[in-house]
Amino acid sequence: QVHLVESGGGVVQAGDSLRLSCTASGRTFNDDFIGWFRQGPGKEREFVASIRWSGGTSYSDSVKGRFTISTISARNIVFLQMNNLKPEDTASYYCALRRPPAAGWDYWGQGTQVTVSS
Repeated sequence: QVHLVESGGGVVQAGDSLRLSCTASGRTFNDDFIGWFRQGPGKEREFVASIRWSGGTSYSDSVKGRFTISTISARNIVFLQMNNLKPEDTASYYCALRRPPAAGWDYWGQGTQVTVSS
């Protein structure tokens, strides 16, 4: 079992920055992927970014160039640095873990709220 806890959300103004953290406890493996997802008001959940403990990142087009995902794998922590935030980034942000060969994200955190005012 893996337990994920997000932190770092808050209320900011457009153009500001925030850094979200996702701490994983339990047994993790180098081939695991940690992903960030978000769900805005009235919207479906969408992929934001992902990273593999052993390396490799992926971003959605909507955040590429503004958000950076990174990890301190020895501490099982994944960060999402969010710069130049926009009101449309307002959402609940969730981290999740995918363990190959599984195709789905099987473990989820409880989420942290990010609100960006214009």
